Amino acid sequence: MNLRPSFVKLLSSFFYLGFLPVMPGTFGSLAGLVLFFLIRKDPFLYTLVTLCLLFLGFLICGKAETAFKKKDPRYVVIDEVAGMLISLAFIPFDFRLIIVGFFLFRLFDTLKPYPASSFQNTKGSLGIMGDDIVAGLYTNLTLQLLVRFAVFKIS
Repeated sequence: MNLRPSFVKLLSSFFYLGFLPVMPGTFGSLAGLVLFFLIRKDPFLYTLVTLCLLFLGFLICGKAETAFKKKDPRYVVIDEVAGMLISLAFIPFDFRLIIVGFFLFRLFDTLKPYPASSFQNTKGSLGIMGDDIVAGLYTNLTLQLLVRFAVFKIS
């Protein structure tokens, strides 16, 4: 599929959010948080949007490396948006959990614990999307454990 570089840049930067001069990954995660609040009440829509973002990310992130002429360009934040949605999937709604989830996702995305670190040298969409998917899964698992072991009392 041949997509225009300008369209690839638009989508991969999540509507140019990735062009912010400081902390584009954090702002991409915040965009995922905003999206979470908009769609959280409908599990079908939440799942659909998350899967669409993952599909779109895999479709365009490799092309974004070509469009930006750089491996894993900092402007690409669609991976953070999708990762944040993975982080909060099937988590009971509680502001404390959401805040903890945001910071855990940023921590896991930054530290890249195994196997997230193995995506660092992978080119293309898998290299860009893979570490954020793992960070999202680790965050979700941690939040699920916190809820299950009653660290957070959900009322």
